[in-house]
Amino acid sequence: MSKKIIVIGGGIIGLCSAYYLQKEGYQVTVVDQSNLDSGASYVNAGYLSPSHIIPLSAPGVMKKGIKWMFNSSSPLYIKPRLEPDFLKWVWAFNKSCNSKHVNKAIPAIKSIALLSQDLYDDIKRDENFTFHYEKKGLLMLCQTEKALEEEIKTANLARQEGLDAKVMTLEDIKVMEPNTAISVKGATYYSCDSHTTPHEFMEEMKSYLKANGVQFFKNERVEDLEISNRHISAIKTNKQVLKADEFILAAGSWSHILSKKLGLKLLLQAGKGYRINTSRSTGIMIPSILAESKVAVTPMNGFTRFAGTMEIAGINHGINKVRVEAIAGAVSKYYPEIAINSEEKNNVSSGLRPVSPDGLPYIGKSSKCDNLTIATGHAMMGWSMATATGKLVSEVISNKTPSLEINAYHPDRRF
Repeated sequence: MSKKIIVIGGGIIGLCSAYYLQKEGYQVTVVDQSNLDSGASYVNAGYLSPSHIIPLSAPGVMKKGIKWMFNSSSPLYIKPRLEPDFLKWVWAFNKSCNSKHVNKAIPAIKSIALLSQDLYDDIKRDENFTFHYEKKGLLMLCQTEKALEEEIKTANLARQEGLDAKVMTLEDIKVMEPNTAISVKGATYYSCDSHTTPHEFMEEMKSYLKANGVQFFKNERVEDLEISNRHISAIKTNKQVLKADEFILAAGSWSHILSKKLGLKLLLQAGKGYRINTSRSTGIMIPSILAESKVAVTPMNGFTRFAGTMEIAGINHGINKVRVEAIAGAVSKYYPEIAINSEEKNNVSSGLRPVSPDGLPYIGKSSKCDNLTIATGHAMMGWSMATATGKLVSEVISNKTPSLEINAYHPDRRF
């Protein structure tokens, strides 16, 4: 008789975990507190980005964060709070902002992102999925010489890691983007990157899982765990008690709340991001990041998405109009012919990304519990790392040799 497995969390990480677990023949149940149609998995930029090899906790970021703390429209906004969990996270984040950590993190980030990209290819082919998925690369658009110099350094580093990256002049950019005006000094370009339309993948994956025996309980909040001798026997939701042999904690920004019940204090903060969609023709053909503003631009299936900001201000779903205006303003600054209108700004959505202090996800089992596998903390890279994370989770559960070395992602690692 196959093991019963409960996946706590129905976002992209939870669904990909369920996908690979059911492939192994397990009886899988997914439990989520939402209606399974909103959140970070639906409002992200849709990037599969091996190019994003530098973790959020990089040299100089903490200094910028302190400066930006007094500017609620800044790309990274850390709201100061006298909460123990937040203060511990800030301390660990600050300790990680150094070159030694970055050099250690780069191969761990690159390997899981590259594997994930290959696995998206496999899933689309093997399951005959039709979700929008294009391999057009990614432009890092720069309006200042300073930003361009920094991006060229990153591109050189990416090339050393075997990634396809090059510097682009304004003339080069115009050839790639002939249908829209762009106001920049130059750019770097990563042909190794690709992009998707997130909700299309999510809907196809949910349909596939349901058709293949995966059970879903939506709008159910996990309130407690039944634990004895480092072993979970059941979870208690606001509606029922569910028993299983193994459990997957893939609850995104809420994961640290449940982890406390095991005596495991995952350092995790919710990083809110916003997205604005426009179905009007923009002429934009290539996914781009507006380097100085940290705004992602994605030509999706039937619309263009502008997404950005990292607002670390606790778990809340409030829309900060100042940050929405900052995204809209950045778009017009880089694309002078494009203006986000009031209706588009009013239809903004947000999502909470689980951010670890060192920019690496938590994947694997903790010594605090023998039948819980953790899969969270991916920050802005959740979409890029999702399929590989799901495969690694299934390999951990099945006691198989992992497709990647996973020590760097260990939930018990010290900061």
